[in-house]
Amino acid sequence: MNKRRVPLVLVFLFLTFFSLTVRGKEEITPEEITLAAAADLKFALDEIVSLFSKDHPEARVETVYGSSGKFYAQIQQGAPYDLFFSADVAYPLALSRAGLASSEVHPYGMGRLALWSATGDVTKMTLAGLADPAVGKIAMANPRHAPYGQRAEEALRAAGVWERVEPRLVFGENVAQAAQFVQTGNAQYGIIALSLARSPELSQHGSYALIPDTLHQPLQQGFVITRRAVGKPLAQRFARFIQGKAARAIMTRYGFALPDQAK
Repeated sequence: MNKRRVPLVLVFLFLTFFSLTVRGKEEITPEEITLAAAADLKFALDEIVSLFSKDHPEARVETVYGSSGKFYAQIQQGAPYDLFFSADVAYPLALSRAGLASSEVHPYGMGRLALWSATGDVTKMTLAGLADPAVGKIAMANPRHAPYGQRAEEALRAAGVWERVEPRLVFGENVAQAAQFVQTGNAQYGIIALSLARSPELSQHGSYALIPDTLHQPLQQGFVITRRAVGKPLAQRFARFIQGKAARAIMTRYGFALPDQAK
């Protein structure tokens, strides 16, 4: 039985078309950026990224949360972050001075401290109440590298209770971990970010009292596009989006005072 031979020219055309199709699929990849963000932004920024992704379904935005001081050190060492959102604007300013930024530093809010507990009503409690050993352990972010930890120490010292509470302090790597210590019962109270205390996860399982900002230095926060993101239009688009009306509304809902609203 004779078999029909496929002309070589048709074989060549098929292979060429298949090769171009596969190559085209490989080259059409979504834009990607990675954000390094202070832990106090966890819930607010998650909402903002989700909203941004609805408008930009072709984009991929990955977010890593942690302490601002550690991110600052990592970016100096070449960590692959495209935007850096810091709980203390001093860190992105330092990156800019070192030539590690590709944009100016943009303030995005003023952070606030809150005293939070997963059990009991603390809405009328002050830092002075923590001096009583009966209240148990107190969680806060590590002052060595976390801006919220630094401001928490300032507030405790200003309230005149630092020496009495220091033996009972439990330090988290960042302010979110400090909140987790309270959630798991490893501490009875936490000095955390207001933005976390207002989150659905914490507000439904505890209460908080706002700590007067007169007890500590201002916690001005800001972000910068890193040098690594040069030539990444997605980084620029996200930077514009987070300064827009929708993102600002989310930030306000979580307790951040916006730059043009701060006193």
